[in-house]
Amino acid sequence: MKALKRRTILTVKLCIFMLTCFSFSDLMAQAIDMSKMTPDERKAAQSKIEAASRVDWQNTMDRLGLKMPVLGPPMEDTTRPPNLTQKVPGSGYWFDVNGSQVTRTMWGNWTNYDESKANNYVLIDPLKLKNGKVVNSASVWWKKRRPEILADYEENIYGYIPKNTPKVNFEVTSADTNAMDGKAIKKTIVGHIDNSAWPDATPTVAITLYIPKHTNGKVPLMVTVGGFLGRYPGSKSTAPTALDMVLAKGWAIATVNTGALQADNGAGFKTGIIGLMNKGNMRKPDEWGVFSAWCWGLSRAFDYFETEPLIDSKKIGIEGHSRWGKTALLESALDSRWAICYASCAGSMGSALEKRDYGENINDCAQPGEYHWMAANFLKYAGNWQSMPVDAHELIALVAPRPLFITGGTQDQWADPKGEFLACVAASPVYELLGKKGVSVTEMPAADVSLTDGDLAFREHNGGHTDLPDWPVFISFAGRYFNKM
Repeated sequence: MKALKRRTILTVKLCIFMLTCFSFSDLMAQAIDMSKMTPDERKAAQSKIEAASRVDWQNTMDRLGLKMPVLGPPMEDTTRPPNLTQKVPGSGYWFDVNGSQVTRTMWGNWTNYDESKANNYVLIDPLKLKNGKVVNSASVWWKKRRPEILADYEENIYGYIPKNTPKVNFEVTSADTNAMDGKAIKKTIVGHIDNSAWPDATPTVAITLYIPKHTNGKVPLMVTVGGFLGRYPGSKSTAPTALDMVLAKGWAIATVNTGALQADNGAGFKTGIIGLMNKGNMRKPDEWGVFSAWCWGLSRAFDYFETEPLIDSKKIGIEGHSRWGKTALLESALDSRWAICYASCAGSMGSALEKRDYGENINDCAQPGEYHWMAANFLKYAGNWQSMPVDAHELIALVAPRPLFITGGTQDQWADPKGEFLACVAASPVYELLGKKGVSVTEMPAADVSLTDGDLAFREHNGGHTDLPDWPVFISFAGRYFNKM
């Protein structure tokens, strides 16, 4: 349960930060307002979220008939990797000699950073049908193989998005024609979701949009997932932000706040868009998790962007970092209207090979702190990795033939940058089949070497868990496509 506490604390910190970017009514419709709490009040609120998440996780495990192994104390575990230290004894935070985080999951496996132990897996061939026949044409890919892969993801991993979702009516709630020192027009937009079927849930689609003031016709738009455009409060950095860089390029930039649509925890399933659709009842095993719910909201945001007179709807891209990078990648697979995708440090259940045992893994994502991202069916693969019918290179392949930029960081081994690169290599044959170019090499490039000569691009920056160093490279990469369209 200590892994749950770490994830919950991270989520709480992110929610507090996002309160500085959105108004409370727009942002926190599905979450507790912790911005004005005392530390003790915040700790109590965190504990309630953790407890409710544990209850839903256990109920889900029980409904699936899944049992957990009985484990002894971590300090007495003979499989614990050597040379680990704890900065706070008894905290559950372990670190190796390189400073990388190490945990033991509830299934007993420890985080691995040893390449010699990482590759005991069989890679699924994305160009082979379930009946064993080879996919040798674009037609077979579109008509047979792609639907097979997508169905596996929907049923077993991320969950089906309901067909009868409610109507969304958008309203521009504020407009500043002199934002960013006169450089931009800033709009705040709220998508009001019809919640008459379950009034206890009050989700919204919350958007903040910046359009450069002096435009010559319609402009491209980059949409970031999660509510992040600037710097964290207290940051001493003076480097340009994504907001600065995109506006300087003459493009518009927007962010969609996922917290207003669905809470990032298992305690929130009775509210949000998922609670609204289920009328407060538990999810069925193949029904959507939080990532799919966020994707539904992103597609509704796209609906709105198509109505903006200064936005070129054929040149709208999506970007996300960390859990929002996973979301951006999934959304690009689900909605082909996105012209380009940038998935930063997306790691496990995103852009890194799932069955490769390195850094964050399937078991980490199946614990009470992250299970809510996926469908309940996903829990079947915890401790049973090889039976999972898909892997990350197939999610990447679902984006083809559209351009996709995958990144990692040298100091973010938890997200497994090499596993992300290997997933790109494995997805490249699909890009090639569809007349595009995959990554140009099969050996992991050095840090800060950008593989952007193809339509599937990869870069590992020298640094940690951040998307900022790769934005300039992505803007150049995206410009190559936007200039052609």
